[in-house]
Amino acid sequence: MRVGIVSDIHCNLQGLDLALAAMGDIDELLCLGDSIFEYQFSNEVVARLRERGAHIVQGNHEEVYLSAAGERARARPGTDPELLRFLAEQPPRRYVELAGKRLLLIHSTPWEPRGDYVHPHSAKLDRFAEADADIVLYGHTHCQVVKRIGPVLVINPGSAGDARDSRNGRQLSCAVLDLTPERDAVPELVRLIDYPDPRYPARPVG
Repeated sequence: MRVGIVSDIHCNLQGLDLALAAMGDIDELLCLGDSIFEYQFSNEVVARLRERGAHIVQGNHEEVYLSAAGERARARPGTDPELLRFLAEQPPRRYVELAGKRLLLIHSTPWEPRGDYVHPHSAKLDRFAEADADIVLYGHTHCQVVKRIGPVLVINPGSAGDARDSRNGRQLSCAVLDLTPERDAVPELVRLIDYPDPRYPARPVG
């Protein structure tokens, strides 16, 4: 079973579509929050995720947009009310059982209050081992992580819409998780995929 993972799309439909193309044939799609950006809603991004049957969690941008602070933004013309309702129905955390593995999907942290930015070298990453899951998948930092912490495999695919990770040249990224039973080594389980943001022209060389 091949599982595609995206996070932090931030209304970048082109970035999402490139991720879907780069991942190829996948059996399941996971979205780890922040499909929208601040007070902007993207009918196209949310519709694409729904069309693909993605397992979705809300991130901090969805939470603000759907709160009282986002009331004026939600009232803007052009937002599809059905897609807005669909996004509002998504939880902040979700457990998914795939190929005999228990996956926890979150945007920031498994613990409450959520919202910490747990970067790749943060000591707080060790707390992910406390999660009741085989695999914990998170976003929020826009920085890639593939690390086994105790019994838990922790994955952050980076951002499919707003590149901030200097370690991959500030490219967009996504990940593919291979849950083929005989594979249990981290390098074989997870493939990170980097690609340039199509909204910005490539810088000339030299």
